[in-house]
Amino acid sequence: MRGLAGPLSSFTKDSKVLEQKIKPGTTRRTLAYAAPHSSLLLVLLIVVVTGATVGIANPLIYREIINQGILKQNIPLIVRLALLIAGLGVLDAALGFAQTYLATRIGADLVVTLRTRLFEHIQRMPLAFFSRTQTGALVSRLMSDATGARTAFTDILSNVAGNSISVTLIVAAMFVMSWRITLVVLVLLPLFVLPARYWGRLIQGVTRELYDVAGKMSSVMVERFNVGGALLGKLFGRPADDIRAFEAKARQLSAAGIKAALYGRMFGTMLLLMASFATALAYGWGGVLAARHVLDLGTVVALVSLLARLYAPVMGLSNVQVTVMTALVSFERVFEILDLAPMIKEKPDAVPIPAGPVGLSFAHVAFRYPSAAEVSLASLESIAIPDKRPPRVVLHDIDFTVAPGQLVALVGPSGSGKTTITHLIPRLYDVQSGAVRINGIDVRDATLSSLNERVGIVTQDAHLFHDTIRANLTYARPDATDQQIRAALQDAQILDVVDSLPEGLDTMVGERGYRFSGGEKQRLAIARLLLKSPDLVVLDEATAHLDSRSEAALQQALERVLVGRTAIVIAHRLSTVVKADQILVVQDGRIVQRGTHEQLAADPGLYAQLYQRQFATQEDTSAAH
Repeated sequence: MRGLAGPLSSFTKDSKVLEQKIKPGTTRRTLAYAAPHSSLLLVLLIVVVTGATVGIANPLIYREIINQGILKQNIPLIVRLALLIAGLGVLDAALGFAQTYLATRIGADLVVTLRTRLFEHIQRMPLAFFSRTQTGALVSRLMSDATGARTAFTDILSNVAGNSISVTLIVAAMFVMSWRITLVVLVLLPLFVLPARYWGRLIQGVTRELYDVAGKMSSVMVERFNVGGALLGKLFGRPADDIRAFEAKARQLSAAGIKAALYGRMFGTMLLLMASFATALAYGWGGVLAARHVLDLGTVVALVSLLARLYAPVMGLSNVQVTVMTALVSFERVFEILDLAPMIKEKPDAVPIPAGPVGLSFAHVAFRYPSAAEVSLASLESIAIPDKRPPRVVLHDIDFTVAPGQLVALVGPSGSGKTTITHLIPRLYDVQSGAVRINGIDVRDATLSSLNERVGIVTQDAHLFHDTIRANLTYARPDATDQQIRAALQDAQILDVVDSLPEGLDTMVGERGYRFSGGEKQRLAIARLLLKSPDLVVLDEATAHLDSRSEAALQQALERVLVGRTAIVIAHRLSTVVKADQILVVQDGRIVQRGTHEQLAADPGLYAQLYQRQFATQEDTSAAH
């Protein structure tokens, strides 16, 4: 029964995979991934063939030891053949190690290639793609599906190829020794395989249950253990309920685990029983034939030994369709992401935006967000956020010009389209009509790298990676020196806070920067922007989390740093609005007013209303101080 574990593992794979239809060309594309490893694959094939040949050599040697050695009392022959068996055992072990190494090496190289291509492709997807798909689903494609493709691929390379060769050689050897016993054994094989398939389906069911329950329990842990979930649990004070919910899922997982263990044990016991019956038949019939001098004793022992080596590869091959389909499905799930073309593409003849003072213009821009069909994955509706609403135009005839070095403030009610306007500047989305130009170059005609270098943004929700302060800042400029980092922190009015930390720049910021206050995170994000030193700066409510003192200091720093740079600011603070060279008032996706603070405050329009409700109270507060 040596080697049963590997082939029998195919029975635990979900047979429902056979119900899926594979897209034409998937097999060809899958095989293309094997092409770079053709030399290793050839070596692996040689190792597999040699290993299978060695596997049937021992039973033949047993035959010679008994017939020519023991029965004829040829002690020197017995010793030589015994040493040969020992040598073949060492060779078999070495070949097994080599086969495992080669298959794993090929699989590891394959998964690195798949994951790298997936990661690179996902990185190039538009922002709308990420807003419509769940992060966990993308991570699953990157991790689980790539790993599944590797596992199934290596199973096909090693197990299927090895099993095919082993079955062919073993059956041929058995036919040569006794065609009668061999035919009976082949007729009895279905009695061995069919029960194995039945129990395999039971194990598949309990395996699916294990994965489902484990996934639900993992979801509970992820929700409760991240900073936001932990904070919510403490604020609402329901730890007992959370513990009961977790315990219920843990008990479900435990029960499923017990069932899986029992099914696995019964599965193994059934296989051992069937193998014992087959061995009894071979010994019984073979013994009778040996007693009648139809077969010699050594042949009977060799037949039984070969029989023991036959069942494992036969069962592995009986479920080969599931193994192959599992590989194809895993590859197809990877390919469907790779086949999803990014909406934001760089033209072959794209031109770079030169460094230096930047002028910005919106020329009669209209925009709507992409529909789900345009950006989501075609066959992943289960992870896409459903949105059956027809696409709605959110920006209408946006037309304005910003001269180099000017500060333009966008104001308006929440949801009026201010942030959407700023997202069109770095080309996070493409406009449906009109054009966004930087220094006269349509952003759709510019190279993406130069666009990223010229434009810098601090978003409303300043995101920090779970890494050190230094790593978060140098993400914008990897070659920045400590002196440059400290200068950026100083200009962002956050250097004192960083210096007060025991580990300084090497302090971990925590998940999503939760170790810092909202204002501190915002200032770190501004320091990252200043370190990047772009020619055009977009501040999306960047001072919304700062108190009056911190904002005043930051405004002074920004005035010094932004000299000669173009700035677009979504403002909720009077200090920003008053100093703007131009104010654009946005309502329902349209620019309804434009001018300076003095001009708009004197005009009885939307800006005057916003000023009275929001900015005037800040003016009174500043006067009081």
